[in-house]
Amino acid sequence: MKQLLEILGFIALVQGGAGLLHEFTDWDWGLVQRLGFLDGYEIYASVALLVLAFALFAAAESQKSR
Repeated sequence: MKQLLEILGFIALVQGGAGLLHEFTDWDWGLVQRLGFLDGYEIYASVALLVLAFALFAAAESQKSR
């Protein structure tokens, strides 16, 4: 379970960072800008993904390692 949370956290971190990078540099990479229902809210979605990533890392850290 700990590894799954870490993998999901890493994916959320990369996608959130890529979304912010796209907004500020117009580098066309990542998932956030490709989702049509997020038009106009890409920065908020990217920040939410970064917050989710840190929450997933914290949850993974609180899990007992086996």
